[in-house]
Amino acid sequence: MLYHSTRGKDSDKDFASILMQGLAEDGGLFMPDYWPQVDLDEIKSKTSFVDIAKCIVPLFTSSSFSHDETIGIVESTWHDFEHQDLIGIKEFNSVAILELFHGPTAAFKDFGLQLAAAFFNQVLESENKTAIVLGATSGDTGSAAIDACRSYDRIKSFIMLPNGNMSEVQRRQMSTIKASNVFALRINGTFDDCQDLVKLAFKKRDFLNTDQYLLAVNSINWTRIIGQICYYFYAYNQLHNKGNINFSIPTGNFGNVFACYSAHKMGLPINKISVAVNNNDILHRFFSDNDYSKQIVHETVSPSMDISVASNFERLIYDFFLDRDSAKCAAMFDNFPANPIELNSKTWQKKEKLFSSSKVNDLDTKKIIQEIHQSYGYILDPHTAVAASEALRKSDQGNPYVVLSTAHPAKFPKIYEELGIEINFLPAALKGLFQKEESLHTFDADYNQIINFINLNN
Repeated sequence: MLYHSTRGKDSDKDFASILMQGLAEDGGLFMPDYWPQVDLDEIKSKTSFVDIAKCIVPLFTSSSFSHDETIGIVESTWHDFEHQDLIGIKEFNSVAILELFHGPTAAFKDFGLQLAAAFFNQVLESENKTAIVLGATSGDTGSAAIDACRSYDRIKSFIMLPNGNMSEVQRRQMSTIKASNVFALRINGTFDDCQDLVKLAFKKRDFLNTDQYLLAVNSINWTRIIGQICYYFYAYNQLHNKGNINFSIPTGNFGNVFACYSAHKMGLPINKISVAVNNNDILHRFFSDNDYSKQIVHETVSPSMDISVASNFERLIYDFFLDRDSAKCAAMFDNFPANPIELNSKTWQKKEKLFSSSKVNDLDTKKIIQEIHQSYGYILDPHTAVAASEALRKSDQGNPYVVLSTAHPAKFPKIYEELGIEINFLPAALKGLFQKEESLHTFDADYNQIINFINLNN
């Protein structure tokens, strides 16, 4: 399996190259040259998430790792999960909640980032090199990246987070880590400001030592998508007797949705993919009105989705809407966000085959949390509640839905205090968090300030 850019100028890359490069040289995102197909009977026969991952991950890594090498990495990758099989499933009538928050940072991003970190380290060891992880986070990516990479001495992590616009628990998960290779950088700005600084750093790369890698840990890195594809096939393994299911997915950067789409392209029978967003609605505007234009970020009770541009969306435009026409894709995204993206009507209408979308405001998010708690005694985190809205509405029509539960509710305590709901179960990842001392390095959204700090600590 080789890889190429959505914008057409970076191709014939092996897996290790795109793993370590992250973003393509032409500014595009890497895609596999073709969609490998999965044997669904084999998936149904497996008895654990890891065994299912062994069927999926080697399909993408063969250009750089032998099958046995990949299997060895997969068997040792996912660690410190509190659930016996990493993922929990709770069913309410025709809705199943896929609990992806049982990992060491209590969020779904542990799946993709632990896999990416394991492969990062394997390459660094084989080449005797070091690396810098530079990332931006709106909530959960940063803590998952830090946790996944901190045990590898060859990797130093510099994670930028906006000053505000995330829960205190999320911030403390990054700021209380005591490790010499971990740095939490609080930026006086929004998530988009942090993301812009990361993009500029990847373009300039003027702070790297000789033979040092700069690693991408957000979902532009294809290896993260691989890790996320695995749990869609796990859901099929557990729920295939319900027929072709619908997935409702809370999303900001679109990586989780694209992983679902990827699983579909690999043979997973899916009826509909519901793209669920809060008031930061660029994706809903696209799917409902053919309007993909950047607007200001609104702070909401589901902060990990407070993003104005979905960085993974380019992959879907390229593969699904444009039938892999890289020239058209480049023309659109080279000029975005200065020029909004609008597809011709016939192309845009293709979305009816597979996608729906919903936009849920803060008031309705809180109502859904209350309703589920009152009816079932179950607590949804605010992001999961956003995704549950469409699932609850349409499952009454006999459609089985799987809602992705992307974070543990204890990460967002203020909303439950307001609603009078007591969270009486705390994951190990969050215990004692408020007794730990924070270590935050605060900067303006200024590239030179960030790079000077990295140079001092590299």
